[in-house]
Amino acid sequence: MDKNSHARKKYISTDGFVTSRPLTNPGNNSKAYNQYHSNKKNTQSSPSSRPIDSFNRSIDGFKPSSRPIVPRSGNLSSDLPVPNFGNPRIKKDDRLLNSASVSARRGLSSSSMSSASSKEKSTGLGWLRRKNRHQRTRKQKIFLRTIMVSGALLVLVGSGIVLKGILLGRNIFKGGGSSAVLHNQDVDPSLLKGEGDGRINIMVLGKGGAEQKDGPDLTDTIIIASIDPIAHEAALLSVPRDFWIKSPSGGQTKINQVYYDAKNKALNSLPSNQRNSDDAKDKSESAGVQAVEKVINDTLGIPVHYYSMIDFAGFKKAIDTVDGVDIDVNEDMAVQENMWINGRYVLDVKPGKQHFDGMRALAFSRSRKTSSRGDFARSDRQRAVMVGFKDKALNTGTLANPVKINQLMSDFSGQLGTDFSVNEILRLYDLAKEIPSNKITSVNLNDHVVGDTINSLSVQVPKAGLFEYGELKNYVRNTLRDAFLKREDAKIMILNGTEKAGLATAKSNDLKSYGYNISSVGDAPTKQYKDTVLVDLRNGSKKYTKSYLEKRLKITASSSLPDSSISTGDADFVIILGSNETSR
Repeated sequence: MDKNSHARKKYISTDGFVTSRPLTNPGNNSKAYNQYHSNKKNTQSSPSSRPIDSFNRSIDGFKPSSRPIVPRSGNLSSDLPVPNFGNPRIKKDDRLLNSASVSARRGLSSSSMSSASSKEKSTGLGWLRRKNRHQRTRKQKIFLRTIMVSGALLVLVGSGIVLKGILLGRNIFKGGGSSAVLHNQDVDPSLLKGEGDGRINIMVLGKGGAEQKDGPDLTDTIIIASIDPIAHEAALLSVPRDFWIKSPSGGQTKINQVYYDAKNKALNSLPSNQRNSDDAKDKSESAGVQAVEKVINDTLGIPVHYYSMIDFAGFKKAIDTVDGVDIDVNEDMAVQENMWINGRYVLDVKPGKQHFDGMRALAFSRSRKTSSRGDFARSDRQRAVMVGFKDKALNTGTLANPVKINQLMSDFSGQLGTDFSVNEILRLYDLAKEIPSNKITSVNLNDHVVGDTINSLSVQVPKAGLFEYGELKNYVRNTLRDAFLKREDAKIMILNGTEKAGLATAKSNDLKSYGYNISSVGDAPTKQYKDTVLVDLRNGSKKYTKSYLEKRLKITASSSLPDSSISTGDADFVIILGSNETSR
């Protein structure tokens, strides 16, 4: 910048407006000129030293300013100062202070700050930057407040949805079931009652409900969902609804009527004015469920840890809530039937992969018009729908979506009953995620039961004979083998220490039916054993097998053989049967 340019910045006309060149000859205005510059030099002096009417202004009342002239082009003038017209909002000290603070934040040196302050003073950039910074700060505050308010609303809405789901869930998941391995795969063996407790067995009951006028409480669907939490496997065992059994309520009947009979027996035992209460309904339903559980244990030989009951309406709505299920239909499951479900419904399902909404899935699960397999094909379809629902709910994240959970809880409210607690159902969800569909097997009883006619009714009975369940139990227990017995797979030697022939073989068959691995059967060196002996040759390393055997034999295991002449080979346990076994 040349000297003349510098001079133009320092001089001002007597009327307060800029001039294009310095006042080299002030003329008659020299007094005002000198007075103005004298006041400029004494701005820090006391007010009493200045003329009483100066007010730090020029003689015509205007005050010079460094605010820039902004041309129409938008470029700031770099060399022409403009008057401030006495605007108190823009002060020299404020400009310097803001310029210094901005420079300090940017890490500028003191010389850079001085240079920047000088430039901002001459061009007016400091004022513009402060204005833009103020606007940006205001926009940022508005944006942050908007985010905070939106986030708070989302939290409140989400909390409301989750809370509603929890409240609905508590009305459905009332608790009362029992599985020691649901929450802990390394459970204390003493907490297991017996073989089968190493799995989680869930009895799934499906009834008609209000939509089935001719039998709303008949449990036409009975499926045992059995989970191995250690191997991450599962099995779905279908029980024929026409399976003929001895009813806990008395007499003989089909298994699908057990719940109905026991429920009504409990309800009718109450005074008539109490039968419509919620407490009466809960107690009678519990009586019905317990009766079915007892029949399952007596006929199939496995414990039931939890139950779940759903009616047709809840089933249909649950399928629709997950937007339907996809099933690969095989030849045996294909079906065509005109059905009556809330009016006439035409079911036409051909082989191949297909999508099912709630109504179609319900009709598909209920239909019995198929091949000669009849009710067994129907059971296949029901299991296929269950697996399809599991895949859809887990793979699409339905059960991790609070809105979907809330919808499912609403669907199930009044149409689903279970003795899971909320925490247990959440743990079951975690387990189900670890079990792929190809690790879920379907189990039918069609090879172990046979059709018969009793009291003019078409029924299913064990092949071994009416009420002969030994072969059936052996099949079911080994198909749903206890998870701990399967993992330890301990080898057991059984020796007969009595004179009774065939005792060791009989005990072997009994233990095999529970899933034990019997490696050898024989006679003990002597036949004088009064009490049965159990010897643990592995010093407790196979603790679950040891605990199960102690409970079954009602003895405590020892760590040494009573007769050193016994050759054990690779056995892990040795059982020597005493004469007390003959009285059991």
